Amino acid sequence: MIDLGKTLFMTAAIKLIDATLHRTETRTRMPFRFGVAVMTAAPHVFLQCRYEIDGTVVTGIASEGLLPKWFDKSPDKPAAQEIDEMLLVIRRAVGFAREVSAASAFEFWQQVYQAQVKWAAEQGLPSLLAQFGVSMVERTLLDALARAEQCNLATLLRENRVGLNLAAIHPELAGRTPDEFLPAQPLSKIIARHTVGLSDPLTAADLTTENGIHDGLPQTLEDCIRFYGLYHFKLKVQGDVDQDLERLRSVARVITRQCGTSYAFTLDGNEQYREFPRFVELWDRIQADASLHAFFERLIFIEQPLYRDVALDPAIANIADWKNGPPVIIDESDAELGALAQALKLGYAGTSHKNCKGIMKAAAHRCLINHRNATENTNRYQMSGEDLVNIGPVALLQDLAAQAALGNTSVERNGHHYYHGLSAFPKSISQSMLQHHGDLYTPMDDGYARVNITGGELDLTSINAAPFGVGVEIPMDAFQELSL
Repeated sequence: MIDLGKTLFMTAAIKLIDATLHRTETRTRMPFRFGVAVMTAAPHVFLQCRYEIDGTVVTGIASEGLLPKWFDKSPDKPAAQEIDEMLLVIRRAVGFAREVSAASAFEFWQQVYQAQVKWAAEQGLPSLLAQFGVSMVERTLLDALARAEQCNLATLLRENRVGLNLAAIHPELAGRTPDEFLPAQPLSKIIARHTVGLSDPLTAADLTTENGIHDGLPQTLEDCIRFYGLYHFKLKVQGDVDQDLERLRSVARVITRQCGTSYAFTLDGNEQYREFPRFVELWDRIQADASLHAFFERLIFIEQPLYRDVALDPAIANIADWKNGPPVIIDESDAELGALAQALKLGYAGTSHKNCKGIMKAAAHRCLINHRNATENTNRYQMSGEDLVNIGPVALLQDLAAQAALGNTSVERNGHHYYHGLSAFPKSISQSMLQHHGDLYTPMDDGYARVNITGGELDLTSINAAPFGVGVEIPMDAFQELSL
C-alpha cells in the first residue's frame, strides 16, 4: 500500500455533522447488456452530508445508480447481495467519516480511505467496491467545499483548495502542483461517446414487436446517430472471438454508412478475456479482416480487455511486449492508488475516470498522465471519460463537472440511451433541471426532461457555473430514507 503521507496544503477545518441516505428504484427503457450482465433495473441512491467547514455549516450531495456486476464481477453472486454490499460500503465510509476531523479535503479523504481499505481487506470485499463508498463521501465533501468556497469543482482542483498532495499518490510528482497540469478552464463542451451495448438493435431490421419501443426516443444505433448527431462511439466485446467479429462488422457498417469518415470509437473489453493471447487473437483477426481494416484506423483505445485479477500481472499482461498493438487502458483494475503507475510500467496507455472511482485520485492520475506526455514529448498517455449508466439529476451532472475539470474531451454517455430521460424521478425534478440546466436538458412531449445531445456534444455552461455540477437543490421527500 502507498504511504499517503502528509498533505502539503491546508485549506479549512472540516468535520462531518450528519448524513442521510435515500433510495429510489429505476427501470431502463431497454436492456443494457455489458460483459456478463444485462441491466433492466437498478436502485438509485442519494447521499447528503452536512459538514462544518471553518465554522460554516454546508451540505453536499452525491448520487449513483447501484449497478450490479461492475464493482464485483463474481459470476455466482446474486444481484441483491451486490446491491446490499454497495449500500454497506457507503454506510461504512460514512461511519468512518463521522470520526474524522481534518484540515483539508484531501486529509479528510485520506483518513476515510485508509480506514475503508483496512476494513474492506478484513471483510474480503473487492477494493473497487470498497472505494465506491469512499467516493460517495468524497463527492459530498467536494460539493460542500465548493459551496463554502463559492467556486466550482475545476477551481477547487486547479487552485488546490482541496489540499491535494500529488506525491502522496504519485511520488514522481513531488514538489508539483495541480495548476501545472490541469486545464486553465473547465471544458465548455464534451463529446458524447455513445455506448453500443451487446444487445442494442443496430437497424430497424433488428426491431420486433417484442423489443420495439415507442416512447419518442431513438432505439436503434442508426436512429441514435441521426437523432443526436453522434460521431464518437464505445463498442463492447464479449470474449468470443467469432461472435465479437460478427458484431463489430455489423456495427461498423452502420457507423460508416451514417457518419462517412467523421467518427472515432473505443473498444471496451469489459474484462471478458482472462488470457492475453486470446485477446491478441481477436486483434490479429480484426487486422486481417478487410471489412474492418479502415474502420479500425479510427480506434482511439481499447479499454480493460483482461480480467482485473490478471490485468496487472507482469507474467500475463506485459502490454509493452505487444508489437504494433493498439493503445490499451485500464478501467476496473484502477482500484488501488498505485494501479495506474503499475499499469504504465506494463505498457498500458492510461486509465479511465468515473466519479465512482474517486475524484482527487483521478486529478492526481491526470497530472501524472500530462506529466509523462510532457516529459516524453508524446501524446501516448491518456485518460478517458467513462460511464456507469449515469443519469441526473445529480450523478450525471457531477460526472460531467469532473470530466470538464480534468480535461477529458470524449466521455462515454449511456444513461440518455437506456433511460427515458428523468422519468424515473418526480416531474418536478425535470422542471427544475429544465429551468436551471436548460443547456444540458430539453423537454420531451410528456413533460419530463432528457439529456440534450446536439451535434454529438453536450453543453456544460450551466454545469461549470454550479459549485459541483448541480445548480439546484434536489428534494428527497419522494424517496425512501435508509438507515446510516
